[in-house]
Amino acid sequence: MSPHLGVWRWHLTMLASILNRATGVALYVGALIAAWWAVALALGPEAYDTFLAVGGSWFGKLVMFGLTVSYFYHLAAGLRHLWWDGGRGFALRTANQSAVAAIVFALFASVIVWAIAFATGAA
Repeated sequence: MSPHLGVWRWHLTMLASILNRATGVALYVGALIAAWWAVALALGPEAYDTFLAVGGSWFGKLVMFGLTVSYFYHLAAGLRHLWWDGGRGFALRTANQSAVAAIVFALFASVIVWAIAFATGAA
């Protein structure tokens, strides 16, 4: 076990940092899914129908919802880091508030996007 695990306690800004890295990895997976979509489109109707069947399943929609959350969180975390690059937002209270804001924004924006998708029949 790493020695730092007994010294550090979990806090919100630590979670925000880990989420930023995890969503970055998830977006790489999303890029692979986009590449699969493009290849399936190029291969013809049968390959594309297979892609649509997988993407339209409950599991495919769950993965796409997760990618939506990842996209919006990574966007918000990037803006948070941009704010920090200007030398602002380092106070503990402000850092915690911006971490909460990024998480809430990601969840809220994702739910809105998917509600619109379901309402219009796109999902």
